[in-house]
Amino acid sequence: MKIKVLGPGCPRCHALKEATKEAVSQLGVEAEIEEVNDFAKILEYPIMLTPALVINEKVVLSGKVPTVEEVKELLQKEIES
Repeated sequence: MKIKVLGPGCPRCHALKEATKEAVSQLGVEAEIEEVNDFAKILEYPIMLTPALVINEKVVLSGKVPTVEEVKELLQKEIES
């Protein structure tokens, strides 16, 4: 599973990355987590607000910092699809 955290590197972006790492750890799934700070690369995705979470090239969240439980739900949906 490939996961990307899109954002300029702000505290909210770091919080999303940490919540994602914790969710991946709790679920015990194999995942590569990448932080994308390059504005040109961020613009390749259909988002209006950062931070954003992309799982397997699909934007699943934008503009908020979810809880670890919310990230786990998003990951579970991707695993089941």
